[in-house]
Amino acid sequence: MAGSIADPRIGVGSALRRAREVRRLSLDDAARDTRLRVEQLDALEREEFDVLPGEVYVRASLRTYASYLGLDADELTGAYARVAEPPEPLPPPRRIGGIERMIAASRIRDNQRFLLISAVSILVILIGFGLLSRDAAVPSPATLPTGTISPIPSDPAIHAVLVARGEVDVRSVLDGREVTYHLRPGETIAIEAFERMRLTVSDSGLVRVSLAGQDVTLSDAGSPHTYTFSLGDAGGGPSSAA
Repeated sequence: MAGSIADPRIGVGSALRRAREVRRLSLDDAARDTRLRVEQLDALEREEFDVLPGEVYVRASLRTYASYLGLDADELTGAYARVAEPPEPLPPPRRIGGIERMIAASRIRDNQRFLLISAVSILVILIGFGLLSRDAAVPSPATLPTGTISPIPSDPAIHAVLVARGEVDVRSVLDGREVTYHLRPGETIAIEAFERMRLTVSDSGLVRVSLAGQDVTLSDAGSPHTYTFSLGDAGGGPSSAA
């Protein structure tokens, strides 16, 4: 999950919502054009960042949505970054005094004595009831079920994040729908598909590609490359260049 926000009213969500309403766009329109889901766009506008897959995905989604609405993507992601709080470190262990150490040691000795007496008592009871007798029947081993439980996918979608290192073109085919991007140096986009994703970059050395937070970049400067991802891929499995 994304990092917690100290002040949820930072203005990022309201800026996105106003820009969308000025352009007379619905959330469905924006979801269709950006390839982000309606509930994810709604979470960005409500600044409910904790429901999104992770910190990197939040920043990339903010950039994609802001650029689509004609807003300054750097300004919005910077506003988010300024209020994202890292998890608080655990407090250092408190030093205990001499008297407290003596009390703790005494309690440990008492606990050890109690455990020893309890173990001896249980052993005597077991022997008395004949549970340790050589003639006692050995119970048959329990039969374990042979069926397997199918894992439940945490998010039934393919999430990819592209970071441009230079000016580069990206042609994507997302569940059969083609979308083309022209990225400038430093620009980041988040792309989502539900069954199959195909990304063709004009220069593989100028784009860093990550799938579900895992870097799957295959860099060959000056050469195009095609990545193909299917739902359920753990590490992506990019294909060779077309």
